[in-house]
Amino acid sequence: MSPPRPFIDPATDEIDTTQILSEAVPLAKLIGVFVAGSLPLYAIVLFGAENSALGAVLALLGNFILAVGAGVVLMYVIARGIRLAGE
Repeated sequence: MSPPRPFIDPATDEIDTTQILSEAVPLAKLIGVFVAGSLPLYAIVLFGAENSALGAVLALLGNFILAVGAGVVLMYVIARGIRLAGE
């Protein structure tokens, strides 16, 4: 017997929207943390320090936060996918 497929209701063979939402909400919150962390830096650059060295440093710091966030989100998705495949 094959293992149950993630996000598919085994009784009806339809997409299980409750499981999809239960997986999407924590992922959206994790993404939101890193976006919220970089947003103030970009706001400072946009509204006050466009053509200065401080603006360049803050923009690089914002990019770094987003890059680290992308890595963390990717690791979370892979780990969660492995766990779901094992269930």
